[in-house]
Amino acid sequence: MLLAEANIARAKKPLDDPAMADFVARIDQVNAVAERSDGFVWRYQVAEGNTLAMGVFDDPMVIFNMSVWETPRHLEHYVWNTVHKHVYRRKAEWFDAIESHNFAMWWVEDGHRPSPDEARQRLDHLDRHGNTDHAFDWAHLPHVKLWQSQRCA
Repeated sequence: MLLAEANIARAKKPLDDPAMADFVARIDQVNAVAERSDGFVWRYQVAEGNTLAMGVFDDPMVIFNMSVWETPRHLEHYVWNTVHKHVYRRKAEWFDAIESHNFAMWWVEDGHRPSPDEARQRLDHLDRHGNTDHAFDWAHLPHVKLWQSQRCA
């Protein structure tokens, strides 16, 4: 089994607003690092090849990201030991807090590429039921610990 993850964020401003420029300027680099990282398998992209998927959820200000990794440790390393960490630490500058879970993980068969609808269902399941084998966050994975010191969602 492989690990799928999905995360959402609600932008404070449209992506073409100067307040979002630093985030937009970094997203291609962050995604390129992910794609070169050990354990990376796949990431969701919109048809136009855009690295920012907006409009996948009902709110046009919500940015959606989803990827598949070989193991939780590969994802953990990417999140907390690459340029991703530096962008994540600035999230309050660019994104509003979301009342529901903004991050979920789940297991997928090798070769499966989850859809945005599947991701939405997993996020909703995590909201309704908390951590289960169907959808979970870092706390459900006792062998990964970096999120505890980094305050990951």
